[in-house]
Amino acid sequence: MRTFYGLLGAISISLLLVLNAHALTAREIMEKVDARDDGDNMTARQEFVLIDRNGHKRVKTTKAFSKDKGRDTLRMSFFLAPADVKGTGFLTYDYREPGRDDDQWLYLPELKKVKRIASSDKSSSFMGTDFSYADMTKRAIEEWKYKLLKEMEVRGAKCWLIEALPASPEVEDRYGYTKSVVFVRQDNFVVVRGLHWVKDGNKLKYYDVPKLEKIDGIWTAVQMTMKTVKAKQTQHRTILTFHDVKYGQKLDLDMFSTRMLEKGI
Repeated sequence: MRTFYGLLGAISISLLLVLNAHALTAREIMEKVDARDDGDNMTARQEFVLIDRNGHKRVKTTKAFSKDKGRDTLRMSFFLAPADVKGTGFLTYDYREPGRDDDQWLYLPELKKVKRIASSDKSSSFMGTDFSYADMTKRAIEEWKYKLLKEMEVRGAKCWLIEALPASPEVEDRYGYTKSVVFVRQDNFVVVRGLHWVKDGNKLKYYDVPKLEKIDGIWTAVQMTMKTVKAKQTQHRTILTFHDVKYGQKLDLDMFSTRMLEKGI
C-alpha cells in the first residue's frame, strides 16, 4: 500500500508540474488578447448615452468605420446627432509598434478645421463621454507590466484578473491611469471588465461589457459601459452600444484621411 500511494503521489506531483508548466503567465494571456481576431473592414452605427449624476441623459450617434493596415488599425467615425455635434469627425491611426504614439484628429465643422489631438490631451474626455481619447485605441502590450492576480467568474464565464501597470511615466501620462485591473474571459480572451485608477482627481473608472455577441465568427462587444466614480459616488457614466455591425466591407485605405474627415459622409 505504501508503494501504491507513493507512486500515486509521484504521479500527482508530476502531473501538477506539467500543468504548471503549461499555465499561462499574465503577459502570455495579454498577448493572446492582443492577437485575438477582432475583425476587419468593419462598419457600425454607434450610440453613446451620456448620463450625469442626476440621471439626465444625452444621446449622441455616430457612423463608424475601421480597417486593418498590417498590424495597425485605422478608425474613423462621424457624428450624426444631435445637431450641435453633427458633422464632427474623428480619425485614429492605432499603431501596434511599442513606444509609437497613436495619431488622432478631430474635425470641428463649426470651425471647418481639423485639430490634431496632442499626446498630453489623450487622457481627456472623448466628446463628453467617460471614455478618453486613449481609451478609443488598443493598448500596446509592451507598454504595460502585468501580474496575474486570481480567477473569478463574470456573468457565468471564468476570467483571469490581471493587474496592468504603466511601464513608463509617458504611458501613465498618456492614459491618465496609474493602474488598471482587467478581467479576461478564459474561453475567448475578451476583456469584459476593467477598473482604472485615474491619475488626477482621486477617481476610479469602471469598464464593463454587458453584451457580447459572436458576429461572423468574431466575438464582438456590442455594448460597453464606462462610469466615473469619486468617493464612492458615481459622477457620470456612458453606455456605448453598437448597432448593425458588419465585417468584411469594401473600405479603401484612402478614405481614412484628414481630407475625408473634412469631407464627411
